[in-house]
Amino acid sequence: MKDTNRLRDTFEETEYQLAGHGKRTARILKEAFAQVDDGLKSDHYGEGQVIDAFQDKMAKLLGKEETVFFPSGTMAQQIALRIWSDEEGIRKVGYHPLSHLEIHEENGLQELHGIQSILLADRNSIITLEDIVNMQEKVACILLELPQREIGGQLPDYKTLEDISAYCREHGIRLHLDGARLLEVLPYYGKTAAEISALFDSVYISVYKGIGGIAGAVLAGNAEFIQQSKVWKRRHGGDLISLYPYIVSADYYFDQRVNQMRRYYEDATELAGYFNNVPAVTTLPEVPVSNMFHVHIALPEEQAAEAIAAAQEQTGIGITGYVRKIDDHNCYFEVSLGDQYANLSAAEVRKVFQQFDSEIKKVMS
Repeated sequence: MKDTNRLRDTFEETEYQLAGHGKRTARILKEAFAQVDDGLKSDHYGEGQVIDAFQDKMAKLLGKEETVFFPSGTMAQQIALRIWSDEEGIRKVGYHPLSHLEIHEENGLQELHGIQSILLADRNSIITLEDIVNMQEKVACILLELPQREIGGQLPDYKTLEDISAYCREHGIRLHLDGARLLEVLPYYGKTAAEISALFDSVYISVYKGIGGIAGAVLAGNAEFIQQSKVWKRRHGGDLISLYPYIVSADYYFDQRVNQMRRYYEDATELAGYFNNVPAVTTLPEVPVSNMFHVHIALPEEQAAEAIAAAQEQTGIGITGYVRKIDDHNCYFEVSLGDQYANLSAAEVRKVFQQFDSEIKKVMS
């Protein structure tokens, strides 16, 4: 515990970090509102120009009839799956064993909606068409997460997405996209957000991950689906009296970063190369397919934390603020590239990795 606390503290003290958009402070909100007119009217329980304009903008981006803004992705996705389950009259949905719904939501889908999850694929693999074809249970909807965060941000190839979409439509199965990081995978696929969204009946994207807003999510689909989702949003308590601080920041940072996703992706492939040249360190995937990847270290958690903390202290550059135990001999952490990496010179990046390499060798000796 001592070494992991030191790791967090040294990371917080660094001026620059390899990943992300920078530390989440009040600066984010102040910057987003710096040019906003004092007369901007708040939305009111989901109505108003500020929310309507952003929702229309996101509908155009995703190529869907309509969208609705939610205060959280957890709420948006549970509601999407509830709507499709009610429509089909089947209280079962299929998704990956490491889906956010399965491991981070305290069984919310089951407890709040009475919907059973059917787990597809091995936990360390992405979902394939074969996994869906071989399902023993009839489901209302399949949820695909692009990229699959908990296994390093891996992706199926585009042909697999097309085949899954065609199969689901042929067999009357709704297909929902957990696209929290949808914008971040566009460079790899070489597709637009609308082209990928067209394969799905409903789509969720986050406005605080790659976009870097304060919080919130967008759910997209046809007009009837969105109308139902607004009813469920009210039932879930998501119709706050005003959401404009989230919407203004989301809109501002969307405009700042939507055209930077290719740079983040290319930076990720470069950065992964640095990590893979350090002893006992590998990335998953070895070559990233988006702006994110996992860094695996073949050392006990405390030894890895000690090496990273020392490198951060010596260079003033942040690698990570945490490591997570895999087993007694291995641990990992996640990296998601954003604006910060471009603030570092090539010499500074080499410096932190030379130090990291040295510290890893010390704890291994």
